[in-house]
Amino acid sequence: MGVTSREPRSRSFLAKRLMDEYIGIIIVVLFTGLAAVCRLIAGSLNHERIRKYVGESGGTVHRIEWTPFGPGWLGDRNPIYHVLYRDREGTEHDAYCKTSMWAGVYFTRDEIKRKAATKRSSTLEEENRRLREEIKRLERDKYR
Repeated sequence: MGVTSREPRSRSFLAKRLMDEYIGIIIVVLFTGLAAVCRLIAGSLNHERIRKYVGESGGTVHRIEWTPFGPGWLGDRNPIYHVLYRDREGTEHDAYCKTSMWAGVYFTRDEIKRKAATKRSSTLEEENRRLREEIKRLERDKYR
């Protein structure tokens, strides 16, 4: 009976001692995991916010990449993203974007990579063709 009554005490004593020794490590691991999950969720929300912002103006996003040391990172807590998108006219943009839940979306260094082929050029060609025909008709009528 003496052996059986001491056995549970020694197990609980060892379990308590192990728990006391590893509680700090367990807490650090849990908080690190929680921080990683929060960062992933925030990143996903930021991507959606950028896609919505570009989409509302008629554009489409091709790529969004988190750029922790992008332009303007020093002294700013908002995450910075490198964004490649096409606007409503089809022009391709290479830009950096800051965003957060409270600040909204703010594009910086928005550079045009490739201009879209304009529909206006085909309209101008048609107008030139029409004017050339008009000139020919006027020249014919002038000598009649």
